[in-house]
Amino acid sequence: MARRGKKKGRPISGWVVLDKPVGMGSTEAVSKIKWLFQAEKAGHAGTLDPLASGMLPIALGEATKTVPYVQDGAKIYRFTVAWGQERSTDDLEGPVTKEADQRPSETDVRALLGKYTGVIMQTPPQFSAIKIAGERAYDLAREGETVDIPAREIEIGRLDIVEHRPDRTIFEVECGKGTYVRSLARDMGRDLGCFGHISELRRVEVEPFTPEDFVTIAELEAARFGATVDEDDAQAADEAEPADAVAKPIDFDAIDALLVDTSAALDCLPQIAISDDAATKIRLGNPVIIRGRDAPVEAEEACATSRGKLVAIGAIEQGMFKPKRVFAG
Repeated sequence: MARRGKKKGRPISGWVVLDKPVGMGSTEAVSKIKWLFQAEKAGHAGTLDPLASGMLPIALGEATKTVPYVQDGAKIYRFTVAWGQERSTDDLEGPVTKEADQRPSETDVRALLGKYTGVIMQTPPQFSAIKIAGERAYDLAREGETVDIPAREIEIGRLDIVEHRPDRTIFEVECGKGTYVRSLARDMGRDLGCFGHISELRRVEVEPFTPEDFVTIAELEAARFGATVDEDDAQAADEAEPADAVAKPIDFDAIDALLVDTSAALDCLPQIAISDDAATKIRLGNPVIIRGRDAPVEAEEACATSRGKLVAIGAIEQGMFKPKRVFAG
């Protein structure tokens, strides 16, 4: 008897702007979403620690080609720094490594904000995904090694105090790619002489997505199965294939309706509307002349669409669109 091939999943594309709960890792979240949508391919646009909650954009199918544009987008975090202790992981997960009795006033904290705004140098945490001699820093840290991680340039658009209490301060920060909020807590605590670590962290936004795009695991499960169900029972039912019966097709319309269109990730690029004929040529890898009085003559990157659907990302040179990355129709 011929061996049955493994299912590959559906060729579904789009973005799931997940409101990730505390305790779930980013890789675990991607696996969960991929299973719920029965998608062929999935990936996230920026790790969110298990102890953090909030926005984790997950790309399905063709949307994975647009991940770099979301990774480069500005991010907004709301976080709480607990004063008096520094921890090995710079959050609640690690053991206490330094302690102090003093606590900062709101005036003390506010005086620091300027130092941490604009383009600054920041040293990532010991427990981070930075590669040192080919190995992840967190793997070395778990083995007890202290590694020398070089500081790097990051950009912080704003850093505001939301609320201050004697033992903790709640902040909101808007920052660019590569910023470690845990490092902000560590460094501010050292500057204040009282030490500090992250006790709560939530990612509020990842450009171009907003909180209006949020969807929860519970909402996705309700859409997928029609009601909240136990995951093990749902997965068992989903995978069941009676030998003497043809499995009833599952209606994915409700859960698919919760996807954000792939093109939303490319709002930062010039949008070029093209004809159906031009779209066919571009999808074959051929350049086309861009027509229209307002069409740009030159652009390092632009997005070509046909009937509102994403066709390709490419460059415009001397009035001609040259595709670099093509999307399935």
